Amino acid sequence: MQHSEIADFSYGASQDGRGGGTVSLAIFADRAHVRATMREDAAGAGLEVAQAGPLDDLLQPDGRPLADVVLLDCPIVDAATMAALARLDLRASQRGTRLIVSTSEEGLDDVFACMDMSAPLLLVDPNRADRVIALGQVLGGFPAGRLRELSETDRLMLLRLTEQVGQIAGHIDRLAPSETKPSPPPPARAIPLAAAATLPEARLIRRIIRQRQLRSRFFEDDLFADPAWDMLLDLAAARVEGKQVSVTSLCIASGVPPTTALRWIGVLVRADLFQRVSDETDRRRAFIELTDDAAARLARYFNEIATLGVSAL
Repeated sequence: MQHSEIADFSYGASQDGRGGGTVSLAIFADRAHVRATMREDAAGAGLEVAQAGPLDDLLQPDGRPLADVVLLDCPIVDAATMAALARLDLRASQRGTRLIVSTSEEGLDDVFACMDMSAPLLLVDPNRADRVIALGQVLGGFPAGRLRELSETDRLMLLRLTEQVGQIAGHIDRLAPSETKPSPPPPARAIPLAAAATLPEARLIRRIIRQRQLRSRFFEDDLFADPAWDMLLDLAAARVEGKQVSVTSLCIASGVPPTTALRWIGVLVRADLFQRVSDETDRRRAFIELTDDAAARLARYFNEIATLGVSAL
């Protein structure tokens, strides 16, 4: 299937590509076959492709407006690219543009560090399903009236490829704090004993992590995949050790593919269990750590299982 690389800018809305028209998509990738695949997936997802071209078309400032969604393939990240991505991040946050950025494992930390304002969806060496899942997540944020009616074939494809999105949404519901806040405890119990609990020694947490990893020697990894818990444990140990954890390191600790781990990191950030922190000595780097609330919950958890005399696995 042949695709034209000519930008048509047919946003169907106002001059800046926003408003009451259809949702528009811009695709930027240096590899022509990647652009072609992205266009096919976008068409199946009901998105209008307003522009498609190499990375330089986006990273070189030329005053052209952003589309509603920008799908960007950026496997190699150098200093100039990082600066351009930071500008794009700021511009997207100001205009409400949704960014889907794919990169390599080597480029992940750099991309993560320079894109902290627009809440982009980050993908690592994604396959076609990963990209369509990301598009499905983005589509959920737009009014239905701005998407074209899908054919039955398109609809079935999206249902198959975005099944994981529904699973993640369910986990968000379970992880998110209840909207109904509990009543404050009576004065006599204003500071329960469990609230004063502290995280255990790092070596204990690391031992639990090693025991969990040992299972993969005897069983398939997928049988016990629990990336949220594995990442919580890794960050808890790092907190006790006073170490900082990069997003790439945390993805490795999750025990699942990087793109899946990044989706989970997003879930846990929205649940106020993880937070992004910048390197105080180098603004080009950023890390992930537990929130104080998450650390307190884990401390109470460890205190409770120690009281019961059960395993923390």
